[in-house]
Amino acid sequence: MGLLDAILGRSKPVRPDLDQLFAVPSAALTLQVATGFTPTGLGSVCFAGVEGGGFARLQEDVRELLDADTERGGIPVEFSRDAYGYTWLLASHPADDTAGLVNDLHAVNTLLQDGGFGPHLLCSLIGFRDAEGAGGADAAEGRSLALVYLYKRGTFYPFAPLSGDAEKRDNQLELQVRGALGDDLRVEKDLSRWFPVWGAPGL
Repeated sequence: MGLLDAILGRSKPVRPDLDQLFAVPSAALTLQVATGFTPTGLGSVCFAGVEGGGFARLQEDVRELLDADTERGGIPVEFSRDAYGYTWLLASHPADDTAGLVNDLHAVNTLLQDGGFGPHLLCSLIGFRDAEGAGGADAAEGRSLALVYLYKRGTFYPFAPLSGDAEKRDNQLELQVRGALGDDLRVEKDLSRWFPVWGAPGL
């Protein structure tokens, strides 16, 4: 912030460090070794819905950007809206192409940010699954896990919903993931900001 800004009481918001997302592929390898969770190839970006033609055009730009490779076998992106009115964009890649998925999520965040919609961006999510389970095939088969990137804070946190209809999470697993990835990702220290993302696309 310059002297003139200080005098006039203006402040410039800190520009989020989107490059933090590029640490996810390496973190995914660490996560697999430490917990057995592997990437699903699914990831999503959540943003507050904004009405108007400009935003509609931006959504089309995002779709064109990520659908550019569909003729070569890529999977089109999907837009949806949740019960809270937030818009989700779901991107899909082969499970072993975490780098490609992260590139897509980074591109979407950057496009929205550069289009002036940065304040509406909430988070990005990368999905993982433990196909074998930690307690045997019957005990925890198919457990889900997400690494959630908080756009405005530039930090990550794990979200591990328990299977079933009840909205409960596996806090022990989340803390285990935090310990495993502390050297790979900038993990959010304030646990009150580890918001649940129930039913998020890609989870």
